[in-house]
Amino acid sequence: MKFEVAGETVFASTGSAPFDAKKPGVLFIHGAGMDHSVWVMPARYFARHGFAVLAPDLPAHGRSGGGALTSVSAMARWLVDVLDDLGVEQTAVVGHSMGSLVAHSFARLFPDRCRVLALLGTSAPMPVTEALLNAAEDNDHAAIDMANAWSHSAGGKLGGNQNPGLWMLRSGERLLERSAPGVFHTDLKACDEFDASEGEAVHCPSLVIVGEADQMTPVRAGISVAEALPGATIVRLPGCGHAMMSERPNEVLDALIQIV
Repeated sequence: MKFEVAGETVFASTGSAPFDAKKPGVLFIHGAGMDHSVWVMPARYFARHGFAVLAPDLPAHGRSGGGALTSVSAMARWLVDVLDDLGVEQTAVVGHSMGSLVAHSFARLFPDRCRVLALLGTSAPMPVTEALLNAAEDNDHAAIDMANAWSHSAGGKLGGNQNPGLWMLRSGERLLERSAPGVFHTDLKACDEFDASEGEAVHCPSLVIVGEADQMTPVRAGISVAEALPGATIVRLPGCGHAMMSERPNEVLDALIQIV
């Protein structure tokens, strides 16, 4: 669906179901250079099981207008504006990669708005290599090649998706190629500059999903984040890379079902 926030068009997937703000909410936040489409499977599941699903394209991503936001906290605050516009008081917040930083920031800055927190492929801080930042700043396709290769495990590069019909490596590449010039670099810089200390401690139930073959946010980094969240549930995905929603879609959904 489309609506406006601060005069700019926002597109958000609702899991192909009518949006009803009276139902329990689930907010999905995509990663750097991505869009709502990375959440198709879990969005549809929760939309069909009594939840109000929102998987928005962040500003300048996908079908949303406006300029790319330059900090993680600005993205979290923008999401509050989205929820206010739609009349959503509280929601589960699920984020992957950069989206996990936004979700974490959301839970710390607006604790009364977050009932459950789920972080996928996370690290705090989330440093980005200089080579990747420089290539992205130059809008060099090498940035896409690096990020896409590092996001997939050895098995993910070969294929063999659990759900037939998806070419994982090419799908990730195409999503980044669709990103407008400068957006991927802005996202990566926001990750690199993320301040993990901003806001309050997280008190809501939380889940951290880590891929044991993740080269972008190594498993030890995700475990460290989980250990700082009281009583967090940790789900480890053997042999899985950073692109866990495509490499292990069923296990990711199963984990989310247990907490959302």
